[in-house]
Amino acid sequence: MAREYKRSQRVGDHIQKELATIIQMPVRDAGLGLVTISAVNLSTDLAHAKIFVTCLGMDHVKSDHQESDKDDLLDERADVLTMLNDNAAQFRHQLSKILTTRTVPKLQFMFDESLEQANRLTSLIDSLHSEDPQK
Repeated sequence: MAREYKRSQRVGDHIQKELATIIQMPVRDAGLGLVTISAVNLSTDLAHAKIFVTCLGMDHVKSDHQESDKDDLLDERADVLTMLNDNAAQFRHQLSKILTTRTVPKLQFMFDESLEQANRLTSLIDSLHSEDPQK
């Protein structure tokens, strides 16, 4: 009988849980807002992990705002990703004390844009419903 989850997925879930607690202090000290880990994609050999993060409080900029607001949002995201990727070795070292695996994956932080895409699609659907009130 096949397992329900792959090992890489189980280890990725564990890494997500542990990293959520590890990154709290550096992010709070940097004053970057609330950063959450939305997903961890781990390679099958457990050597590389892509960590997808979202920044709550930054999604206040909608598509109908000015270009300068969008630029500010992109700058804030870049600051968060720079800080996380610069501290990836430290986070990896702290993970090595927690994980029971032989190796600890190299961490690469990326911004998760799925929430923005979902918000954009929701606003498009809402605009369609408001244009055609008969349906």
